[in-house]
Amino acid sequence: MFPGRGEDARVGIDMPFWRAIAVFRIASIVYAAALLVRADGYLRPQAGWAVIGVMTVWTVVTIYAYASPALRGRALLAADMIVTVFCLLTTPYIQGPYQMGALPIIATWMGGPVIAWGVQGGRRAGALGAAIVSGTDLWLRGVGEISDFGVASVSINGVVLLFLAGILIGHVARLARQAEERMQRATEMEAAGRERERLARGIHDSVLQVLALVQRRGQEIGGEAAELGRLAGQQEAALRELVSIQREPSPAGTCDLRTLLRAYGGADVTVSTPATPLDLPTGAARETAAAVAAALDNVRRHCGAGAHAWILAEGEEDTVTVTVRDDGPGIPAGRLEEAAAAGRLGVAQSIRGRVADLGGRAVITSAPGQGTEVELTVPRGGGPAGP
Repeated sequence: MFPGRGEDARVGIDMPFWRAIAVFRIASIVYAAALLVRADGYLRPQAGWAVIGVMTVWTVVTIYAYASPALRGRALLAADMIVTVFCLLTTPYIQGPYQMGALPIIATWMGGPVIAWGVQGGRRAGALGAAIVSGTDLWLRGVGEISDFGVASVSINGVVLLFLAGILIGHVARLARQAEERMQRATEMEAAGRERERLARGIHDSVLQVLALVQRRGQEIGGEAAELGRLAGQQEAALRELVSIQREPSPAGTCDLRTLLRAYGGADVTVSTPATPLDLPTGAARETAAAVAAALDNVRRHCGAGAHAWILAEGEEDTVTVTVRDDGPGIPAGRLEEAAAAGRLGVAQSIRGRVADLGGRAVITSAPGQGTEVELTVPRGGGPAGP
């Protein structure tokens, strides 16, 4: 329910809430002291002022403790609730039996931990804190306090206000964090876009022009130089595709498969990807891309230099599917089984094995004269998440 300390990077957006809680606690102490003076110290004035002193000391402690992300955790929240409930439980001793409509000795100060739980843990935590404090207050008052309306109206109003405070503050804090995350993401995207444009200008003015020159001169010379020129042309197309991609930051621990697949694009490989990211755990994305690379290697090895390949990537809610298709001569029936039996496990291990380890499946469809299609389906949450 409560976030761990690893999420304390949000300290910037949370600090206004903690400052507001500090002001609320101080104002509540002043209000509780004014009620104590107005009631002439209740039944036991000395005990009443002692509780006011405890409230003051604990308020100072929480002001500094909640300001530190290292201390702001479950232990502090629990201690805050315990101190508040303890002070609340002294009410019958200090005031005597509850009077009709009377506030407890700590008055509105008991809302402090409720708001703190809501800010740190969200709506559910705020509601839980409100249930603890209001339950204690109602238990102290008992069931015999009946007003003219037939219910303990002051008690019920207090319960409603506590729940509203905990839930609404928790909801607002959550919305503020989400807005901060979106702003941070937009800032990162803008910075990445500027850096990409800078690199693209530099690459266009140097690397791409050199590769284009190598391709043109290789075709003019012919022979082995023509093959080098063809390879240079493929790399120029792939590099031009990479520097033109509009990337969005992926969530931590994931990688956009589109980025890895587009690197395979070239004069003889067409890559088609969706407009939305295909985020997979980093390890799973790299293994999937490696399986695609193995399929392309088979196209170059068995289909000849003039073969063309197409890569199509699609994303569903729970899976990502990558299809590699070529216009080669196809695979004769039983050829893959014969290769596996002979110990040539390129397809079995490099493609099917990789995808199976990710919890997915690989389907190879081919017929003589009709090319080959390799369909890889990988679950979005499957496979290794590491690098």
